[in-house]
Amino acid sequence: MVVSTVSDDGKFWSELKKAHAGLPKGATWKLAVASKDGAQAVNIITHDSVDGVRDFFEAYVGPYATTEYCEADAANAVGLPR
Repeated sequence: MVVSTVSDDGKFWSELKKAHAGLPKGATWKLAVASKDGAQAVNIITHDSVDGVRDFFEAYVGPYATTEYCEADAANAVGLPR
């Protein structure tokens, strides 16, 4: 689970689109959603490690947001895409 506070929404979302096209092997992007003002973003990416997601994500949008990374509790999630 990737939760970002976005400092430059234009650049963040532009780079996020590039990131989506460059997913590492074995990763799946389940969800990307923003607050209406573009200042907050939540992304759900499945991968074999949180560190792998962090390395991938930061390479694209690191300069444009402060981001927290954690493993989601999929067993207790409601509406999480499969």
